[in-house]
Amino acid sequence: MAWTRNETPRIARVLKRGIQIDIPGFRKLDIRAICSDYTGTLSLEGKLIGGVKNRLRRLAKLVDIYVLTSDTRGTAKIQLQSIPLKLIIVTGRRHHVKKRDYLKKTLNLNPKYVAVFGNGRNDRLWLPEVRKAGGLAIAVDVGEGCAVEALKSANIFVCGITNGLDLLLDSDRAKATLRS
Repeated sequence: MAWTRNETPRIARVLKRGIQIDIPGFRKLDIRAICSDYTGTLSLEGKLIGGVKNRLRRLAKLVDIYVLTSDTRGTAKIQLQSIPLKLIIVTGRRHHVKKRDYLKKTLNLNPKYVAVFGNGRNDRLWLPEVRKAGGLAIAVDVGEGCAVEALKSANIFVCGITNGLDLLLDSDRAKATLRS
């Protein structure tokens, strides 16, 4: 499926292949971008979780990756520096609104083409935004907890980010979880 002019991310120059998953009784997913939180989603106590770097590198060949984080421990830039992704540190207040707005307004991404990962209360707006548009919203617990608002806003809940990323790398996992 091609992106229309209004759906193409402004910063993308080359259209990547994407990830297509046809889930019986659910919908056909055409993921073109991943948006993820960092603290408590990709990291535990500020350190990138083992296996995440390799998975993100593999996924970056297929889709554009954006990490939007409050960076509670101040480690995201160092931990993610060798991975081909765009890191955005969210500052000020109302991080939940800023994350949603970055997805919709700054990137100009149609949430239908996004897989979003989060665990915190500040992920409570972009998770349902993506889910309701027809994308894939994944709530994650890596050992730091998952806010109830994030959990209720997702299509899928996973224990461990590697399990979440593997849903995109092995489409049969997503099919098995979401089919009816």
